[in-house]
Amino acid sequence: MRIIRFRKERLSHWGVLEQEEHISRIEDPFSTRMRKVDFERLRDVELLAPVIPGKVVAVGLNYRDHAEEVGLPVPETPILFLKPATSVIGPNQTIRLPSSSRRVDYEAELAVVIGHRARRVSEDAARRYILGYTCLNDVTARDLQSKDGQWTRSKGFDTFCPLGPWIETELEPSSLSVRLYLNGELRQSSNTTNLVFSVDRLVSFISEVMTLEPGDVIATGTPAGIGRMNPGDRVEVVIDGVGCLSNPVVNEEP
Repeated sequence: MRIIRFRKERLSHWGVLEQEEHISRIEDPFSTRMRKVDFERLRDVELLAPVIPGKVVAVGLNYRDHAEEVGLPVPETPILFLKPATSVIGPNQTIRLPSSSRRVDYEAELAVVIGHRARRVSEDAARRYILGYTCLNDVTARDLQSKDGQWTRSKGFDTFCPLGPWIETELEPSSLSVRLYLNGELRQSSNTTNLVFSVDRLVSFISEVMTLEPGDVIATGTPAGIGRMNPGDRVEVVIDGVGCLSNPVVNEEP
């Protein structure tokens, strides 16, 4: 099942994307009873980020090849940081490059959307707390990341967390192709089999640190191939079984 958020006539709604691009509106994807109320067509609505999380918990250096390319050791436990909800944008919405940074990079990632409140859950039970999966671009001001020594500013700008295009609920995350295209050219290509810490491990580990609430997002890390984006670019994150998240890039207006 593909859960979406969409806008029509200035109002936002939840929906389920059915066959032939029909949308069944739903009241709440986190309810145990997902009641469908009426129908729309995909071509008549604007897709939004499929969820506005209370928090985005991101994981650094979770692919061995990425740790190697940035010259850092593979971590013994997950490295966590947070991206604010204000950084989230949806499909086809614009990534804005801040004037305070001279280099902003793309980072393709599989994102996990939490479906139920999770506190101190085991790895074996982790899947029970997951609503589904989506694509995420962990946009990063690379020069500020190096300058600050910690990652909040470099990864927290408005528009620095493209998310979408929908939440796929029926997916096995352990062997998924993760790719990124910049202006149609393949720049990142890996598979979740190369994750240092699995999805189940991440859910369990993070829930030992902080309570995960419905709608929260876990960004599982990016593979090798990170690189710079420039104004006029279009960046696409493609994950097998999920879909394509596409966003244009512009300079931030003064």
